[in-house]
Amino acid sequence: MTAPLSLAALAAMDKHAFVQTLGDLFEHSPWVADAAFASKPFATVDALHAAMMAAVRGAPPAHQIAFLCQHPELAGAEAQAGTLTGHSTFEQHGAGLNALSHDEFVELQRLNAGYAGRHGFPFIIAVLGHSKADIFGALRTRTGHDTPREIDEALHQIARITRRRLDALFAPHPAR
Repeated sequence: MTAPLSLAALAAMDKHAFVQTLGDLFEHSPWVADAAFASKPFATVDALHAAMMAAVRGAPPAHQIAFLCQHPELAGAEAQAGTLTGHSTFEQHGAGLNALSHDEFVELQRLNAGYAGRHGFPFIIAVLGHSKADIFGALRTRTGHDTPREIDEALHQIARITRRRLDALFAPHPAR
């Protein structure tokens, strides 16, 4: 077993090491870890995650939209090209989005385009633990919401995604 990350080890890190360790938890946004660094040391993983989410929620609206746009479209171009981050690949595969029928793929592309066209950023959902039907249903429902509500919901979903990713860093890992 590989030792998990510890809060003590995190507290001892300089800013560069801290960002290197946590920078990929938030999709293509190491600035989140960079901003959270100022709040260390962290008494708990909850406090660490809260500091990271505070950085995101405290960003100006335009920066939040740009941040949301860093997230991949479900089964979209990045997935098709094999360029998703390791985290996103694992999560989308875990939800079966790598095994869509042709009709499901076409429908998901249509729904993704409608959502992005309405809200200006890709549909974001914590896919692990959801079936394809759940994801399609949520996408249909949430497309009809107003954009401020969807920004809040997207940030809520990102909090769920990143908390799971963060917890995995602090859990024991099998040796490779």
